Amino acid sequence: MIQQPDEERFAGAILEVELQRRYEVEAESDVAARVLETLRGGVWHTTNSNRYKAILSTGAILPEPPIPDCNRWGNGLGTIGCPYVRSIGGVSLFDFRDFDPDEYSNEYPISSWREFVPFRSEWGEAIWIEVDVSEVRTRFISGREILDRWKMEQATNRFMPLIEAAHIGALPVKAFRQVLYVSREYRPASASGRVLLESVNRVDMRSGTRQACLSFRRVER
Repeated sequence: MIQQPDEERFAGAILEVELQRRYEVEAESDVAARVLETLRGGVWHTTNSNRYKAILSTGAILPEPPIPDCNRWGNGLGTIGCPYVRSIGGVSLFDFRDFDPDEYSNEYPISSWREFVPFRSEWGEAIWIEVDVSEVRTRFISGREILDRWKMEQATNRFMPLIEAAHIGALPVKAFRQVLYVSREYRPASASGRVLLESVNRVDMRSGTRQACLSFRRVER
């Protein structure tokens, strides 16, 4: 005989799951706002911790890093899904200078920038690398210039208008200004879930070393 679940207990379990989901969404939303406040005004590249280690090992962010095609953003959408910046041999960058999230989202409602801030859900973390544009000026293309070029070429590849910039060719680590690490920590047994924001205060590669000094701060609800 199949026993039916007690309706009251079942409803309570569903409510508990829903409240946990709401809590997680609210927590990530709060962190997203704090991270965005840090990102605004700068030019950034985002990646995950494993790829960041490869970047340090290589000494540069590569336009075509040695990763499986299935792990490349937009690859599942076929040719049209190939990012425009990648198609021109560039490293994709977020140009958050003069960025207002509300105005931008109203102007470009299908832009996918929120998928990356504070981190991609499938990663649960992100490494944000601020780029010193003065170090790479001859190879840097601003978000506005990318948009103009995309229109001129009548391209169909995906990109984020105005805020997606590019560095043509490998972007050297000497151009890194600062690095932020953001991650999600789930503790189902605890009512005080939290998100850690790890800040790497200045990764100075000009000395020829690849040592990063980590400092940690917690973002609590």
